[in-house]
Amino acid sequence: MKTVKTVKHTLALSTALASVAGLAHAEDVTIALIVTNFQNVAEVSMAEGFKTKGEELGATVLTMDAKGSIERQANAIQDVLSQGVDGLAIEPLDSAVAQTWVDQGVDMGIPIAAMAVQVGDPSNPWNEVYPGLSAQVGRDDYVTAIDLATYSAGIVDTSKTVKIGLIEGMPGYSTVINLTNGFKKGLEDAGVDYEIVMSQPTDWTQTKGQEVCQNALIANPDIDLFFTHAQTMAVGCADAAEDSGSDVKIVSAAGALAAGQDYVRDGRISAAACEPWREIGAATAEALYEAATNPDAETGKLVTMRLPIYTAENVDSCVPQW
Repeated sequence: MKTVKTVKHTLALSTALASVAGLAHAEDVTIALIVTNFQNVAEVSMAEGFKTKGEELGATVLTMDAKGSIERQANAIQDVLSQGVDGLAIEPLDSAVAQTWVDQGVDMGIPIAAMAVQVGDPSNPWNEVYPGLSAQVGRDDYVTAIDLATYSAGIVDTSKTVKIGLIEGMPGYSTVINLTNGFKKGLEDAGVDYEIVMSQPTDWTQTKGQEVCQNALIANPDIDLFFTHAQTMAVGCADAAEDSGSDVKIVSAAGALAAGQDYVRDGRISAAACEPWREIGAATAEALYEAATNPDAETGKLVTMRLPIYTAENVDSCVPQW
């Protein structure tokens, strides 16, 4: 039975773990987290939240880095499962591939939680939790993008066709699909006549964001608005806009970036979604620990955090988390 909870607001696997059967006792629980890439500071923050909460609950916590490789992530998952952890949290590099990992966990009786990225068909709605998951914790990217699009409708000239550039994250992430689709939906709901004049995936970095936006402004100097999938790219995009003398508006998902605060404060980034990275990590550890220790824990728990949009007017309301 699935429960739904809404909230507002390095690679080092230790020596072989002793195998355990069934649910663990609170005093000998080991839980593991495998992220996609610790080069992304947001994932470091989530891992810190996960580790702090897990240890606070009394668990031994392992954190591992897939270093951006699906093969490495798959191998780490196989190692962890075979060595008998009591629970495993994953931030999948590929949502579809992750289905097999969850299925394997179910067969072995090891609870698996998805952190920040959903498991299954990446185009599925966030609230469709993949069968077998103990929990799915994060934010609904589709809803976040709708909120950003609604805000965007108020800062562009809607008397004409609004030209938009999409600066996307890496392919394969459900986040990428849902942010793009949600943003389009939000614009349509707001009655905005728009044209996507360019859309390009990136590696989530500031450097790539600057490069892509610079090229986009050369090809389409009259772009009205950039929507970036993370604030790292938004900072790079803002630098590109400044270099080219463009007054293009920029809004971004995955905010709360320390380096982005001044960009929001002075309007170079018009708005961003405030990401509670540490809280996502902590909530994942809490849900996973419950699944590992409570025989009555319900599966398919959905923990969704609604992200506030912040601008120059309330920039200090968003505490940087990466």
